[in-house]
Amino acid sequence: MALPDEPAERHRQIGRGFTERVRGAQSWDAPAPVAGWTARDVPRHLIEWLPAFLAGGSDVRLPAGPSVDDDPVAAWQAHCDAVQAVLDDPATAGRVLTNPHLGELPLDRAIDQFYTSDVFMHTWDLARATGQDEHLDPEFCAQLLAGMEPMEEIIRSSGQYGPAVPVKEGSDAQTRMLGFIGRDPEWTP
Repeated sequence: MALPDEPAERHRQIGRGFTERVRGAQSWDAPAPVAGWTARDVPRHLIEWLPAFLAGGSDVRLPAGPSVDDDPVAAWQAHCDAVQAVLDDPATAGRVLTNPHLGELPLDRAIDQFYTSDVFMHTWDLARATGQDEHLDPEFCAQLLAGMEPMEEIIRSSGQYGPAVPVKEGSDAQTRMLGFIGRDPEWTP
């Protein structure tokens, strides 16, 4: 099933998938595929970076939620709901995000391109760390990979992605995307 192109609907579906993995996690201290991270660090990362990104380039201020250390499920749910409320707000259509590296972007597209895509990719991290369903939408994997490959030098120099991990020739889109973003698709806790 293909993900919708509309930012609010895409976030709703990707957020729902990540939320299922958050609710299904049994051990928040389990190692995660990102070096030095535990399962708890996956939602922590998503919850912590977006508010500063939005506040630095728009008038959006996400409300603070519960602590990830105290209750990762409640922390994620509050954050996910707050982001969805921004995307569902009719006023968002007229807002822009201004960033010195990106210029001006419609706010909903900025959230979609940078944040929702990040939630999508980190869904695999959390699923793999906690032994849950790690399958991602293959069409969106291919779309993300096609968008990132031409910008590989910029992506790698940002420090947000590790070195690419080689994958077998003929691998599916998810495996190729994971390798591109620096994940070992064969990683196990």
